Amino acid sequence: MGRSLPHSLEAEEYLLSCCLLDGPDVISRCLEARIKPESFYDPKHGVIFGCLLDLYNRQTPIEVSIVAEELKTARQLDAVGGYAFLAQVSSRIPTTAQATYFIERVREQSLLREIIRSATGAVEDCYNFSGGIDEFVDQVEQRIFSVTQNRVSESVKQMREPTREAMNVITKMMMKKGELTGVASGFRDLDALMWGFQRQEMIVLAARPSMGKTSLALNFAEAAAMPKKGGTPVATLVFSLEMSAAQLALRMLCSRARVNMKLLRDGLLSKNGEEQNRLVETADEFSKASIFIDDSSALSIMQLRAKARRLHARSPLGLIIVDYLQLLSPVDSKVPREQQVAEASRGLKSLAKELDVPVIVLSQLNRSSEKENRIPKLADLRESGSIEQDADVVLMLARPRDADEKFQVAADSAELIVAKQRNGPVGELRLTFLRDITRFENFHQ
Repeated sequence: MGRSLPHSLEAEEYLLSCCLLDGPDVISRCLEARIKPESFYDPKHGVIFGCLLDLYNRQTPIEVSIVAEELKTARQLDAVGGYAFLAQVSSRIPTTAQATYFIERVREQSLLREIIRSATGAVEDCYNFSGGIDEFVDQVEQRIFSVTQNRVSESVKQMREPTREAMNVITKMMMKKGELTGVASGFRDLDALMWGFQRQEMIVLAARPSMGKTSLALNFAEAAAMPKKGGTPVATLVFSLEMSAAQLALRMLCSRARVNMKLLRDGLLSKNGEEQNRLVETADEFSKASIFIDDSSALSIMQLRAKARRLHARSPLGLIIVDYLQLLSPVDSKVPREQQVAEASRGLKSLAKELDVPVIVLSQLNRSSEKENRIPKLADLRESGSIEQDADVVLMLARPRDADEKFQVAADSAELIVAKQRNGPVGELRLTFLRDITRFENFHQ
């Protein structure tokens, strides 16, 4: 081996020279680029930059004499080469015109060293591995991702940037009433209530079994990736822990082509007929759409997040759907079930924020609403109260309160309840359910 870590001592000295020439401006640009004392390869350069940061934060004038005095007080002046070295550094360049280049150069070399350290640490951890492979892989992946995330994102933002983003949204709302600010759901009334599925939000779609959760989620995926004219398509990733990718594809094809799946399975559709032509045309549409399906079974939240990260790095996603929460495998099977679900719920909310996309999570409801013959409420979310806490939006799919007992066989409508919405109103709306093609549509009287 014997190779030294990437560095550029000249760039480091030039950058320090720029800081000494025009402290407040250059140091503020260093902070924006996430330059810190540890970003310097030469320890004495890091010590000097740390002193400059301290003076900047105290709003003390930045001059060579003051820096020297501060280092002397801290008993670090001799360690950095004394006053002579400070004077030498301060006179390296006559102007700060190239400061941006030196900032980028120092940041680049620091990032390379961080990647090398993280990768080397991962190799050492592999040799010392002692069990829990899924958790270990997730930790390694997060360590590498933290380096690349630090390259482009800032968790703490000055109010100026969020305010600008908010004003852009407000302007759109004022100029074009009802324009979506998120991913279209495909349903008029729901979009009017939510303005689309918003980035970084975790949306829970809950219902009792056989109410059509998966069908509605697939309709959401279709609307996002294959919007109507004028809409912007977004790449959509569906995690199906219950059904195979082939089963989902069959349902989506029949639904969009409006072909009765039962008649298709019974062989009662005519060959080379209208239905077959529609299926072929629809298959061509889907083959061009950015819809990705992962039908892995026994998937843990850490594995799910790793898969989503990798796909997002190759093809930026606009929507993620998970069908469904309670089927995710626990990281630790020894902890109580409620804690397992809570961990998965928190992981999905973190994923939404990390990838900056809406994440729709399907969830089961308990039997309380059926036993008490009432519409579902937040307390009916199954197995963990943390789902209610983590979710930004909770949608509940149920039969209308005035439906008869044959609803699950013959009814053609369903009630979608927006039970929680952090940034908007709650309410109830109706959808039309076309049972023969397992498709939800806007409600028509």
